[in-house]
Amino acid sequence: MSELRFDDVTVRYGSGRTAMTAVDGVSLTVPDGEILGLVGESGSGKSTLARAAVGLAPISSGRVLLDERPVPQIRPRPLQMVFQDPYSSLDPRMTIGASVAELLPPRMKRSERRDEVARLLELVHLDASRAKEYPARMSGGQRQRVALARALAGRPQVLIADEITSALDVSIQGSVLNLVRELQPELGLSMLFISHNLAVVRYVAKRIAVMYRGRIVEEGPAEEVLGDPRHDYTRALLTALPHAHKTR
Repeated sequence: MSELRFDDVTVRYGSGRTAMTAVDGVSLTVPDGEILGLVGESGSGKSTLARAAVGLAPISSGRVLLDERPVPQIRPRPLQMVFQDPYSSLDPRMTIGASVAELLPPRMKRSERRDEVARLLELVHLDASRAKEYPARMSGGQRQRVALARALAGRPQVLIADEITSALDVSIQGSVLNLVRELQPELGLSMLFISHNLAVVRYVAKRIAVMYRGRIVEEGPAEEVLGDPRHDYTRALLTALPHAHKTR
């Protein structure tokens, strides 16, 4: 079982009158073996929530739990995150193979590490021979595939994908989204998939949560959230979609 749960999580920056609340009492569950889509505009707090889950943002109150255990107490860390910008997420001084191998268990032998890197690259539809290349020789879409392979090398129970297609050309976004849809059931991963684009979230997730001003304002099965939205903000997101009326 790999159920990720945010239990009344709040993230604040600063103190006193200058304090800013980025995440405000969020309770949300990523079900075991499913993709939960989290959608909201820039500044809604969704990326801060993701960063809090992996320890990159301070939690002011509340807890992040994996199968009812606090995530910070679990080792090795069972959450891995793929970030938005494929051009800054990989070390330009390291080969692709070295970047992926960095997250493999240290006990593995050299030959086992080489074979596992090849397997992971092929899993994300990259030729294993590219392990010797550097990121500068790869396109944004290819780098994002490497970032996925690197995250999977950590053998996570939950994968967090934060705006992983927003920095890519529209022509490449579809292939990355198809890869996510292919890998998730194949690996049985639980996944928090974050985007400002409701159409993207709708394509990959069966459940959707909508975040607005640091709070979850709507959550449920995708067909219910899209077919009969309860919150004005969700309706506004739907209106912004091309042919939005077809989702109703």
